[in-house]
Amino acid sequence: MGKKVKKEAEAPPKDVFDPLSVESKKAQTVVLMLDSPEDEILIKACEALYKFAEKCDENRAMLLELGALERLLKHISSEEKTVRRNAVMVLGVLSTHPDVRRALRKSDCLPNLIKLLAPEEETLVHEFSTLCLSSMAHEYTSKVQILSMDGLSPLITLLSDPDPDVIKNATEAVTLLLEDYQCRIAIRNAQGLEPLLELLKSEYPVIQEMALKGLILSTQDPDNREALRELEGLERLVEFIGTKEFEDLHVHALLVLSNCLEDVESLELIQSTGGLQKLLTFATESAVPEIQMNAAKAIARAARNAENCKIFHEQEGERTLILLLESDSQEVQASAAQALAIMAETAANSRSVIAEFDGIVPLIKLLNSDNPDVAEFSSLALANLTSGQVQNCVEIGDRNGVEPLIGLLSSSREAAQANAAQVLTNMATDEILRTDIQKKGVVGALIAPLHSSNTTVLAKAAVALAAFVCDVDTRNQLRGLGGLPPLLKLLDSGDLEVRRAASWAIVVSANDSLTATELCKLGGLDLLKEIQQSDTRKNPFSEAALERLLDNMLSAKYSLTGHLTASDIITDGFYDAGKIRPDEKCLTLEELSKQDVNQKRPVILVNCGVPKSSPTVTPAPTIPSEGDIRVDSKTSMRPSKSSVRGKRETKREREERELRERLEAERLAEQEALLSQQQSPYEPQSDTKLEEYVNKVTDEIHPLPTIKEQVICLAEFVSQKMGGAIERGQLSNFSYELSISQLKYELKSNILPIGRIDRGIHYHRALLFKVLADRIGLSCTLTRGEYNRAWNEILLTDDNDNPELPRFPPKPYIVDLIHKPGDLLLSGSPEAINYQKI
Repeated sequence: MGKKVKKEAEAPPKDVFDPLSVESKKAQTVVLMLDSPEDEILIKACEALYKFAEKCDENRAMLLELGALERLLKHISSEEKTVRRNAVMVLGVLSTHPDVRRALRKSDCLPNLIKLLAPEEETLVHEFSTLCLSSMAHEYTSKVQILSMDGLSPLITLLSDPDPDVIKNATEAVTLLLEDYQCRIAIRNAQGLEPLLELLKSEYPVIQEMALKGLILSTQDPDNREALRELEGLERLVEFIGTKEFEDLHVHALLVLSNCLEDVESLELIQSTGGLQKLLTFATESAVPEIQMNAAKAIARAARNAENCKIFHEQEGERTLILLLESDSQEVQASAAQALAIMAETAANSRSVIAEFDGIVPLIKLLNSDNPDVAEFSSLALANLTSGQVQNCVEIGDRNGVEPLIGLLSSSREAAQANAAQVLTNMATDEILRTDIQKKGVVGALIAPLHSSNTTVLAKAAVALAAFVCDVDTRNQLRGLGGLPPLLKLLDSGDLEVRRAASWAIVVSANDSLTATELCKLGGLDLLKEIQQSDTRKNPFSEAALERLLDNMLSAKYSLTGHLTASDIITDGFYDAGKIRPDEKCLTLEELSKQDVNQKRPVILVNCGVPKSSPTVTPAPTIPSEGDIRVDSKTSMRPSKSSVRGKRETKREREERELRERLEAERLAEQEALLSQQQSPYEPQSDTKLEEYVNKVTDEIHPLPTIKEQVICLAEFVSQKMGGAIERGQLSNFSYELSISQLKYELKSNILPIGRIDRGIHYHRALLFKVLADRIGLSCTLTRGEYNRAWNEILLTDDNDNPELPRFPPKPYIVDLIHKPGDLLLSGSPEAINYQKI
């Protein structure tokens, strides 16, 4: 038997490449393998790159630099499903790097990624394509592109996918897209709200949280809120909040409800189902500060609507918020105080209810908080609570709320300063409270806010100042503490409200001559004149301020307006410097005294009383007693707390004594300052002649039985002292200029006492008539005309001794002091017009 011969193996074909197993330790090599035409190599390369990219951000950045992105983008549309799947897995992981996202935006990958969302694709493709889209949706331009390519609809479909990773990525992508308002409209049209609501039942908290974030953004659109109501979304949210298991997500659910509760329909619906009461109870019983804070914010947002506020008021929402004020969390306190402020602003009923629920006391306590938000919103709540509510103002005063409010005026938080000023202004409507607040130094405290850069603070502080500088003592304090310069500076503000408030404060402050004089010295008169000449800056308040200053500075008023009314009483120190233009500066008597003697019109001085070297000093300020204060019929209606107020005031006797001593010291200091100011180089001499005139008319003319007789006799007296009657047409021959020049030379001054002028024409005689008439209580006006003309006008009734005949209203008459002294010319008559003009 022969030996078996072994059959040789058949040699492989010469044109076939022998299989090669490659093991690479370099990512660069594997990236190059992505260019292979073999699916098996592509699959393995993608697997390796996926593991490498998943490790860290540095690896993802390296693959981008090696050019892996461009190669992977080609393979996500591969016909081979495994290659397509593996490529999109790598791409999804890479897309979490910001540099990769920037590169993806420059590519045209979105259409292919959206195609991968199709139902026939496998779960891993869905997972990583949605991951890639959610990464790209962080950028606004990508949001717009995804929406324009109809990428929202397939994403919404995937919200119901059985795989939780797909749901998570799809929900995140949808939520990011909802940041664009256009997508909020699109999600409603694509029926996407229902799937988001369903995700609240998910067993995965991260998915629930993402769904709630999507609902927060969706419900910013009113139509979406309506759609949510139709889907019974409010009931589901209330139920979700009531589930203890979901406590970590209650904050997000509250934010969704906060948006929904802006609509009256939503609040009515949730109230009808009992959900509102559950929500309020939940807010107070929760132990999580963030939940309480967001519950208060939800109430605040809803309460901005009057109808919503009414519903919360019916459910005693104020009580819930007051309870939240007692929280240990400052964030909760701030949110609750803000909500109370909004409710008090929106509904007048809430102001009284908050006080009834003892909400004022904790708000006063929170004014001293070191948290600026707490102090700001507490003061805002008190500002709204005291608006038109005198009883609440009294409550704040009785609960020692004045001191912390005054302290807030120097707060670094501008809003808190403005709110405190507003509360104090509201409280000043009650005279007893105003006096109490003045004693605590509110005027000095209000000067600091006048230096603020915030226009709201400036306006509020100026208005508050106007409310408190309503008597001599407080005006003395304002001057002594340097409050007038910053107040005048506000007139230059570019804000209309600030200018108006400052003007009003000046109107009140300038009620006495000392303050008015000081304001004029500081340039207030010139500044107000400048404002009134501006079409854009002038306002009724600045006009009133100018008038008030002029009413206390009659010399400037007569120079500027050329008219003094019957109520403008000329006193010693008045001088007539002639007419000035509105843009011209009003010179003081001291400034005029320094001018060289000239041939111009003289300055006529009225000064018959005590010389300037013995100035009149303001009497010592006294603290008004309760009996001295006029109480309005409305403010006098006090509750039974008056006994408490009385007890508190008796305890403050020591404080009042100290205040008296301080005010006395301020008075003495002011007296010394006045003396130093008045000891100027120029001291006008007293006019003994004018003093004689005053004594004579007081003794001889004032006792006359009728006003008409007094007027006629006084006119004759003035004419006699000023050179007598002048025939018509002979005024040019009446050489009064020589007498004036001689008097100037004799006195070596342009300032001439009116009693020393023995030859005068219209403007001399009219001024003297006004001066003497004011001294004996005879009402008359003084008006300057053109060409040295001036005249006095009086009101007289027709002579009628028969009581049975009707008495007509008084008529105005011009007093003739020149041609037929004592003649009364009916205003508007030809004779009166001839007297007033050349």
